[in-house]
Amino acid sequence: MTATEALGQFVSESRWEEFSESLRHAGRRSLLNSIGCALGVAQSQPVEMAVRTLLPLSGADRVTVMGRSERLDVLGAAFVNAIGANLLDYDDTHLRTVIHPAAPVAPVVLALAEQRGLSGAAALHAFILGMEVACRIGNSVSPAHYARGWHITSTCGIFGAAAAASKLLGLNAEQTAHAIGIASSESAGTIENLPSAGKNVSVGNAARNGLFAALLAEQGYTAAPAALEGPLGWARAMGDVPVVEEIVRELGSRWEAGKNTYKPYPAGIVMHAVVDACLALRRDHGLQAADIAEVVVSGEQLLLDRGDRVVTGERDSRVSIHHCAAVAFLFGKAGLAEFEDATVHNPDVAAFRARTKAQLDTGSPRGAATANVRTYDGRSFSATVLHAKGSLEHPLSDREIEAKVRDSAHHGRFSGSIDDLIPAAWQIDCMPTIAPLTMLMRTG
Repeated sequence: MTATEALGQFVSESRWEEFSESLRHAGRRSLLNSIGCALGVAQSQPVEMAVRTLLPLSGADRVTVMGRSERLDVLGAAFVNAIGANLLDYDDTHLRTVIHPAAPVAPVVLALAEQRGLSGAAALHAFILGMEVACRIGNSVSPAHYARGWHITSTCGIFGAAAAASKLLGLNAEQTAHAIGIASSESAGTIENLPSAGKNVSVGNAARNGLFAALLAEQGYTAAPAALEGPLGWARAMGDVPVVEEIVRELGSRWEAGKNTYKPYPAGIVMHAVVDACLALRRDHGLQAADIAEVVVSGEQLLLDRGDRVVTGERDSRVSIHHCAAVAFLFGKAGLAEFEDATVHNPDVAAFRARTKAQLDTGSPRGAATANVRTYDGRSFSATVLHAKGSLEHPLSDREIEAKVRDSAHHGRFSGSIDDLIPAAWQIDCMPTIAPLTMLMRTG
């Protein structure tokens, strides 16, 4: 059996009754977090443009677009909601791969389950399976795949979307393997587009194309048995020899989906330790921004590759070492407002960014950062954060995730009842259909 076929069998034969309560709860956390992220940008320009583009192309059988009054067909809704879930850089993270697994998977599950009147338990089951497939495939090609420039949330997320859709469609093991194989021909997304909305298009495509792959497999479309790992398959074509054992080992007993983490700051995940280190220095030593002559942030190569950049706008700021340090010292926080254009172009913020430098620390682990501060009166201070807030070692609580969702909904001017939506999301697997949940996501 190939790895592609093994995944097909795993997804097809998986039973909800065998999932532990801790795994189910991890799935609920991921889903609620993803919904909040999408609501936070429902009225934003990129989402607005995507809806305008797809409305005249949409089929008649339409489902919910989160935070909006318009509805789209399942492919269009999956695309737009996936863009929304990823747009703020506020979504969940599987740190080993740096995949944001919910963004390309949750929109597929919600759209398809709503369209077909499926139960909340079926939706949550498929969602967890989809995240698991995406992260396992990501493990098999990490870290070289991401380092080469592939946007791994999109390139691996499409397999999670295909797997989740296959489960909801009731495909057998062979059909599910074919869906994953078909998805291998649709996988795309590059890191060069990271500071632009082009990045989010690839996440939208991962959701839509993964769903499309499953729908094709449902009709009898086929793919190669080793489409993922074969000599001319997806992984090698994208430049990597996959570690197949990472895909197939302990399927059903070792869960990558349970290792998902949630961001307290709307910024690239490797920036979080930068924020924490700077906040600690500000708090512990009573430092004010006006006291500081220079900040030097050090960390691994990925931190520098993503974060050592010139900031020209809001999207740059979310993946900027310099901006994260600036808002932490200037405002003592790094929330949604601290990454908006008004803050980005604040002269004091720009001046502080100019006093911040980044340097490589080859001994620093992924996700860690050190901030060294020199004050104008000659004092020096240093703080190292190995595990940022929101990590597995320092996780957000359920209440903190709820607060984040409320803040995101407020930021996105959501006119629905977030007080009703949050408890409904926690109860999704008790619902005969997910209609009560999706109705709460709409406006107008």
